[in-house]
Amino acid sequence: MTQQGLVTTPFGRRTLSLGLIATQQQARAVEPEKTVHKWKIFQAITEAKGKLGLPDRAIAVLHALLSFHQETALTAGDPLIVFPSNEKLCSRAHGIAPATLRRHLATLVEAGIVVRRDSPNGKRYARRGMDGEVSLAFGFELTPLVARAEEFQALAAEVQAERRAQRLARERITLARRDITKMILLGMEEALPGDWQGLHGQYLALVGRLKRSASHADLEVIADDLEGFSTEILKHLELFTNFADSSANESHSERHKQNSKPELHESEPAFEKDRGGERRPEPETHGSVQAEQGREGETAATRPSLGTPLPMVLEACPDILDYIHGREGQGASPPSWAEFLKAAELVRAMLGISPDAWRDAVETMGQADASIVIAAILQKGDEVRFPGGYLRALTEKKREGQFSVGPILMALIGTKLKAMRGGMGIPL
Repeated sequence: MTQQGLVTTPFGRRTLSLGLIATQQQARAVEPEKTVHKWKIFQAITEAKGKLGLPDRAIAVLHALLSFHQETALTAGDPLIVFPSNEKLCSRAHGIAPATLRRHLATLVEAGIVVRRDSPNGKRYARRGMDGEVSLAFGFELTPLVARAEEFQALAAEVQAERRAQRLARERITLARRDITKMILLGMEEALPGDWQGLHGQYLALVGRLKRSASHADLEVIADDLEGFSTEILKHLELFTNFADSSANESHSERHKQNSKPELHESEPAFEKDRGGERRPEPETHGSVQAEQGREGETAATRPSLGTPLPMVLEACPDILDYIHGREGQGASPPSWAEFLKAAELVRAMLGISPDAWRDAVETMGQADASIVIAAILQKGDEVRFPGGYLRALTEKKREGQFSVGPILMALIGTKLKAMRGGMGIPL
């Protein structure tokens, strides 16, 4: 087809713009042999419609226009003008209204997707030569699809990359949200020290920044903030894992030792058989319980009933170290349970706790747990105004099965950690 006298100006009241001239210039400059697959280009334009400023209806109209070109391949040197009537276009564009069709045809022209080739009267038609071939046609030229094929494909690849990055950011957010909620739940269920309600409030504030239409940059920022928040909570929880591990190991070791050497309490003195087969009580020693010595020189009765590790006790109640004899400076070796129990006896007397209250506590809790309570009372300082009454109250709770030393130690450690983190400016 020889296209003569191609009109560059639009028909009627439609005005000419520099953008329209640039699109037509680009269409004329393309190599005649350049060929593209029309549906692949259409797919690229569909992917990049947001960057091209094309609404969904405009994409549907473009699809209808392409369907009127019989060949799948678009070659720049071939006749690439389609001239369907508005009625046929509306039908192939899923029955859109004529006014909507005209509006979106103008959108495609303004976006440089197609070129409008208007006839003298504004109608779309084709003139054929003697051989029946189309010699002149007026309608919409598809050459810009060939000329801008690489641009459309690059825009589509950019959109796909952004979509992948956005999906990865959303995955990061989902994983961080799951980690945070489960770690906060763990802290609450285990009654670990920490402002878990406050942390949950901070988490809700971070999540509240998420919007359905959030950009990739916004999602990346939120993902970074959530991951940083998750890391801080994890670091806080990890402070207690060493205590949990040592507690489990000591409890396991204690069960083995107690199977062969039953735990003996001060209120139930041990008996041994004399030569005549009669049982007689062993003599009591002053201020402690006598039991079979273990490998480490500690008795079964001087260990906490729940396997609380001594390092955890000293971490929670460091003030009692001042009452352990023979500890000179920071390089001193860690104290043993026996040294700790002797120090607790001294502190008990210093705090003015009566022997009767102490004896009741030892009978109910065991000497080790009762000594831990003494160390906790010392650590609390002025918070406990009546140490003897406080010890009796805890003894009664223990008797009713409503008390253990673990929460007291955890609370003291939590207070210490909170003070340390507050000094460093850390939210936890």
